[in-house]
Amino acid sequence: METSLISVRGITKIYNSSKVQVHALRGVSLDIKQGEFVSIIGPSGSGKTTLMDILGCLSRPTSGTYSFEGSDINGLDDDMLAELRNKRIGFVFQTFNLLPRLSALQNVELPLIYGGVPSRERHRRAKEVLESVGLGDRIRHRPGALSGGQVQRVAVARALVNLPSLILADEPTGNLDSRSEEEIIALFRELHRKGNTLVIVTHNEAVAEKAERIVAVRDGQVISDIHQRQF
Repeated sequence: METSLISVRGITKIYNSSKVQVHALRGVSLDIKQGEFVSIIGPSGSGKTTLMDILGCLSRPTSGTYSFEGSDINGLDDDMLAELRNKRIGFVFQTFNLLPRLSALQNVELPLIYGGVPSRERHRRAKEVLESVGLGDRIRHRPGALSGGQVQRVAVARALVNLPSLILADEPTGNLDSRSEEEIIALFRELHRKGNTLVIVTHNEAVAEKAERIVAVRDGQVISDIHQRQF
C-alpha cells in the first residue's frame, strides 16, 4: 500500500506589510504519496509558489500542520530544516541556479560538498547521475557551453544526486524552447517511471497535463485535484 510522503492539513500563510495582510494560502490540505508525479497549477498570485516553498521547507506556514515522511515539520529548527532540504529534497528552478564558472560535474557535486561527502565519492555519484540524464559526454562543460535543455538537465542531475525522497520543480520549462521543454518533460516522466516522487509547479497547462495528477490552486485554495486516466 502506498504511503503519504507529504501530508498538509489546514495550511495558511499570511504575509504582513505595513498596511495590509496578504493571505497567500487559505487552509490548504493535501496528501502526496510516494512515487506520485503531481503538477500544481495556477495563475500568478494563486499561492502555488508559496505552497511549493512550504512543501520544500523553504518557508514555514502561519498555521496548520505539515508531515514529511511521517515526521512533523513544524517542530524542526532552522538547522534541521536545512539538513532535510539538502538530503531529502531536490530542487529544480526555472532560472537553473547553476554557478557559471563551474563545470556540469562541479555544479552537480555541490549538494554533496554541503553534505560532507568525500571527494572521490562525490565525483563518482555526480558523474553517474549526469550519465543517467544523458550528459555523460558533457560533464566538463560549463553552463555557458550548453544548450538551455542541457543546462536544465544539469539542474535535474543536481536535484537527484543526493537520492532525495522528493523532487520539487518550479516552472522548470519556463525558460526553455518547445523542443527543450519536451525533452525535460520526457525526462521527468522517465524519473517517475523509476519511482521518483515529483511535484512540478507551473502556470502552463500543457506542462501540467504531463503529470499523473493535477492540483489546481486559486486564491490560496485548492479548487480541484484530478488524477489523469492516462496513468
